[in-house]
Amino acid sequence: MTPPNPDPTAALPRQRDSLFPGGSEMAARMRAVDWSRTSIGPCERWPQSVRAIIRMMLTSRYAMWMGWGPELTFFYNDAYAEMTLGAKHPWALGQRAGEVWAEIWPDIGPRIAHVLSTGEATWDEGLLLFLERNGFSEETYHTFSYSPLHGDDGDIGGMFCVVTEDTTRAIGERRLAQLRGLGTHVGADHSTHGVWRAVERATATDARDLPFSLVYAVGETDDELTLVAQSPGDACAAAAAGWAPAIDAWPMAGVIAESQPLLCPSTRPTRGRRGRGPGAR
Repeated sequence: MTPPNPDPTAALPRQRDSLFPGGSEMAARMRAVDWSRTSIGPCERWPQSVRAIIRMMLTSRYAMWMGWGPELTFFYNDAYAEMTLGAKHPWALGQRAGEVWAEIWPDIGPRIAHVLSTGEATWDEGLLLFLERNGFSEETYHTFSYSPLHGDDGDIGGMFCVVTEDTTRAIGERRLAQLRGLGTHVGADHSTHGVWRAVERATATDARDLPFSLVYAVGETDDELTLVAQSPGDACAAAAAGWAPAIDAWPMAGVIAESQPLLCPSTRPTRGRRGRGPGAR
């Protein structure tokens, strides 16, 4: 008696479990994708070299992503999703890498092209990239390497990235340096005039964190304000000249009465309208 032919699809779940191992979110998402509908075809036909990289990536706690195939189909692990992707997760899985990171492709595209054409890895430390991962353009810093991915035939068919985001450290160090500079300037001259000039010098060092600042001194009455220091630049000069008296242009009365900071909405009001000011926050 001839045994029945085995069902060729019966082994597919086991193969997917082997290719996308573990209980992580991204392993489960990759197992659920119908890869036959993508440009790289069904996962059962992927090169062994690529399958090995995917297994390593999914079981690593270090942030990684890879692009494979003619469209550099986008793969990534849980660490990368949490650290870098923001609102692009989980949409990014299976998309073209150039579409996932369209806003920074002019920066990273040439690096990837170099890897694909030469087989030479790249290295960047603290590279500034403006990502749009949370609905706005965001200043971010990244240290990463792009490496070539080879198929079983030895040809380059994609690229692999290991990355760490340095944004918190880079911005934190810059802001601490600005505060140290303020302390240094204030220490050099303890007079009231010297303090205001120290504030101006400190706010002039880096406009990325304080692009716009006006400092007012309160007089004998709460509605008597004097502009004593301001950031350099035309925007501040125009605001200082065109929004007087300050008590009407800015929500100063509430700040003075409550002795608490107040976040102003980035709405340009009609001149003289109480409670709002020009420019951003």
